Amino acid sequence: QVQLVESGGGLVQAGGSLRLSCAASGRTFSRYAMGWFRQAPGKEREFVAAISWSGGSTYYADSVKGRFTISRDNAKNTVYLQMNSLKPEDTAVYYCAAEAPDYSGRYYYTSLDAMDYWGKGTLVTVSS
Repeated sequence: QVQLVESGGGLVQAGGSLRLSCAASGRTFSRYAMGWFRQAPGKEREFVAAISWSGGSTYYADSVKGRFTISRDNAKNTVYLQMNSLKPEDTAVYYCAAEAPDYSGRYYYTSLDAMDYWGKGTLVTVSS
């Protein structure tokens, strides 16, 4: 069982920056790929960024590529999302998720259905 707790959300002006953190419980954090997803009002939850268990591979949605950076510290059981050059369309609840490998050892990274654990989310509001 893994529990995820997000923090770092808030209100920021367009062009500003925020860093989200996701603290994970459990001794096997390093075996999970980690991801960030977001859900804007009236829209479906969507993929934002993901990172492999080692931190050696990262994946981004086209809409955030070049502005957001995902990272992790396995010693601290924490994953981060650095968000720069924020836009009003980035306004959403941001969720942290953990994905265990499937029976063949594969990770899917961007698929909501592949995530095994979710945090409760943190709200990011970007004003114009």
